[in-house]
Parts: sequence; structure tokens; C-alpha cells
Amino acid sequence: MTRVRLHDDGLSRCPWPGSDPLYLSYHDTEWGVPEYDDRALFEKLVLDGFQAGLSWITILRKRDNFRRAFDGFAPEKIARYTPRKIETLMNDAGIVRNRAKIEGAVASARAYLAVMDKGPGFSALLWDFLDGAPKINHYRSTASVPAETALSRTLSKELAARGFKFCGPTIVYAFMQAVGMVNDHLVACHRHDACSRAAAERHSS
Repeated sequence: MTRVRLHDDGLSRCPWPGSDPLYLSYHDTEWGVPEYDDRALFEKLVLDGFQAGLSWITILRKRDNFRRAFDGFAPEKIARYTPRKIETLMNDAGIVRNRAKIEGAVASARAYLAVMDKGPGFSALLWDFLDGAPKINHYRSTASVPAETALSRTLSKELAARGFKFCGPTIVYAFMQAVGMVNDHLVACHRHDACSRAAAERHSS
């Protein structure tokens, strides 16, 4: 079983970032922090879709390139992408050049706009599955952390029914972990309590 890793700075962390500075920064500042912004949630879901079959660090290293190529992940712009734009993206070595995933991002942008226009809003759609508050888990090893759950399967079906692409239950669970819908930092990781407090502070304000 893989448990927390003690780093040179004296902090215990989940083992998956290893010692990569970019990965460590992401673990310490983003992963597991509850996110409620509609557009930020859309960006993360699309990037998690691009991750399918790859490691997250691959996407993380290309994230700035993705943001540039995809107009800052503005759904209203992505939804209007033409075949010519898609060809431009297919020739962009700075991103993952996968036609199905690029076209999936366009379809997901259109689905996002429909959710925003007709209700309930993207953030509300997602967080209502948890009554607005993160699920705080208490795993002690990475072997205990699931790849998907009943909730991620339910949410996956809902997103797919609304036209979102690359949103299978495993992708959706990774997304839920990343945006703090579930707190899957191992209990001995210094970020577990910090993310739990962030969730509690939001709901007490």
C-alpha cells in the first residue's frame, strides 16, 4: 500500500505528485480545493477528457498551451469553432492532437451553454449531486482510493445525456477529486485538513 510521502520541507503529501515541482505545486494549491466557478469547472472537465489514456502531468505541462489554443476555455468561443479551427488545433504541437477529443471539447462547450441558458447552471448541476458540499473521505493509502464510484457513474450519465463528451465515470471521478467535490487527499497528507477547512468555511459564511 502506498501511503503519504514525507518531503524535504517537512510536509507529508499524497504520493502521486512524486518530486516534480509542477506536480507538487498543483497538489498543494489546486487539487481537492472546492471549485464553484462555472467556467473553471468547464475547463477542468475538458482537460480531464484530454487526459484519457494519458497521465495528468502530461496535461498539466501543456495546460498553458491548451489555454492559449482554446481561447482561455471560453465556452461561447469554443462552441463556435469551425472545421478550419479544428484543423488548426490538430496542427498545434503544444496540445494533445486528438481529433475526437478536440471535437468533444466543442460539443461539451455547446452542452455547457445549454446548461447555462436553460438552467440550472453548470456549477449548480454538478454540486447539487452533493447538496453543495464536498464529500470528505478518509483514505489512508492510495490502494483504498477508488477509480470510480456510484456517484461518478450517475454524474457521468447525466453529463453524457446533456451532450458532454469524454465524461466516463473514471474521468468524472478524477474530475470530482480535482475540483474538490470529494476530498481524496490521504488523511495524513497536510492538504486533507486544509481542503476540509476550505469547504467548511464556505458553508459557514
